[in-house]
Amino acid sequence: MNVYKVELLIIDFDDIGSDEVRNEIENARYANRCISPKVKDIMVRQVEWSDDHPLNHSNTAYAEYRRLFG
Repeated sequence: MNVYKVELLIIDFDDIGSDEVRNEIENARYANRCISPKVKDIMVRQVEWSDDHPLNHSNTAYAEYRRLFG
């Protein structure tokens, strides 16, 4: 069995909040239960979203991610 540390960037368009994001990830039905993710930590940053936001463009998304989360 492999164990993975996974860091995700999730843009919450529906404003479901971090508890529901965690719930959606942990309770999704994966084929043959091939993985069983458990969210250990979520860091939250608020942004003002627009089509021009740096996270919405591949050439600026990573730099903005690093700026937001260090």
